[in-house]
Amino acid sequence: MGALLRQRLRRDWLQVLLWILATVLMAYAGYAGVTQSYATHTDRVEVLSAVMANPVIMMFRGLPSGASEGQFLSFEILPWLTMLAALMSTFLAVRHTRGDEEAGRAELVAATPVGRALPTIATIIHGVAANVVLGVLVSLALIGSTLDATGSWLMGATSAATGIAFLGIGLMAAQLMRTSRGANALTVWILVGTFLVNGIGNVAGTPSDDLTRITSSGLVWASPFGWAEQARPYDTDNGWPVLLGLAFGLILAIVAVALQSARDIGEGFVPARPGRVHARPALSTPHALVWRLTHGAIIGWAIGGALTGLLATRLSGLAGQISGQNPAVQQILDKIGKAGNLEETVVSVFFTMMGILAACAAVQIVARARQEEAHGTAESVLAPPVGRVRWLLDYLLVATFAIAIVVAATILAGYAGLAGSEDASSLAQVVTVVGLGQGLAACVFTVLTSLVFVLLPRGTVGIAWGLVLLATLFGLFGPLFGLPEWTTRFSPFSVTPIVANGDVDLRGTWWLVLIVAAGATAGLTLMRRRELQPAG
Repeated sequence: MGALLRQRLRRDWLQVLLWILATVLMAYAGYAGVTQSYATHTDRVEVLSAVMANPVIMMFRGLPSGASEGQFLSFEILPWLTMLAALMSTFLAVRHTRGDEEAGRAELVAATPVGRALPTIATIIHGVAANVVLGVLVSLALIGSTLDATGSWLMGATSAATGIAFLGIGLMAAQLMRTSRGANALTVWILVGTFLVNGIGNVAGTPSDDLTRITSSGLVWASPFGWAEQARPYDTDNGWPVLLGLAFGLILAIVAVALQSARDIGEGFVPARPGRVHARPALSTPHALVWRLTHGAIIGWAIGGALTGLLATRLSGLAGQISGQNPAVQQILDKIGKAGNLEETVVSVFFTMMGILAACAAVQIVARARQEEAHGTAESVLAPPVGRVRWLLDYLLVATFAIAIVVAATILAGYAGLAGSEDASSLAQVVTVVGLGQGLAACVFTVLTSLVFVLLPRGTVGIAWGLVLLATLFGLFGPLFGLPEWTTRFSPFSVTPIVANGDVDLRGTWWLVLIVAAGATAGLTLMRRRELQPAG
């Protein structure tokens, strides 16, 4: 057991450290953002009242439990703290179970006296320990911000408990699905689904007379995110929902260990879909193969983009009402969007989220090249007269095409949301300009991921996703958390073109074009002399 745990710590220390630091930074900076942007009790009451007036906004926010600084902080950031813990845990679980089976490591370890069950038990211990560290550091960060100790410890405990609940979900998905890609996709869909279920449960709840607190409907108990929010840190400080998350995760982990002993290595309980005997003619080229391997993920990111575009234009009309009740909302949106009137700013903020989705799609596709190389399947593609430069170029082209699909889906959905709007023509210009600009920002991450793949292939996945995470923190959440304005310029998402009162401001467009062109050229040039590194 000691050797297995040391192996996991050595392999995961950087990835887990990045997840934990990002979560702790969000907790610490969140308090600064609340105190700076919503300094008075009246400001916080007005924001809560405006949010409760719109069910769509309520679905994507936390559970209102009062208007004190701690209660408002919990409303603002608890859903995102728990989501980061959940993502860290599911990826960790799949990586050390189904991922090791795909790579052949699990079979080698099982051939030793260790057996088959002990590595999974080591993964459970590893995942629980990572979440405990995350929870403790989140609590200490909040206590260091002078918040109440009881509520701060509960915030950390709910984050850790939600992570452990999704650790169990990830372990179960790894037993059900035959590939790590399928297991990760299943866990992400469960995460998104349970997040929405919790949001619907809050929307269907009963608000208090002063519109600062909601009593959720029973639907929230079907979601681990609902359990976390029902703890109500800095309010009633209920500890028992934390135990519910812990019990759920550990029970699923035990069931996963039992299921593992009932199946063969490499198999899953969900049967594989039979493939065609003969490939379609369209699959005769390398770029067609890349599309075949990644098209499912591209469709998923495009659906997310379409929902973002629809919400962007549908909610822009509500923005005037909210800002009229609380000018602090206008100030926050101005810091993020830097656009003209409030409707233009709201669209810009939502389309920044679209840029993040497009960047995630591109990173996932280019990082797939590293997975193919590590698994040895890239050698089969390169055996015919397909050069290494052409092989990498195909991934870059498909990633760029994926960005175009996400951007197009978002823009078209934005146009649909403008149907019947009085400002349809002016906002349509914002949708087009900002959408195309955020697509350009996503292309930056395409070339950065390719450069990491060429220069540091073993760090491709961790470094590429870390760059997206940092850019998101600086570009989207930095202004909310009161970070200096110059820090946002490190994020490509915050220097894209905007429309201010009908005038287009290109801002850093040409710098982004230069980075994309230089990065793509450098990556493809360096790939010419790079040897394959198939060993994981």
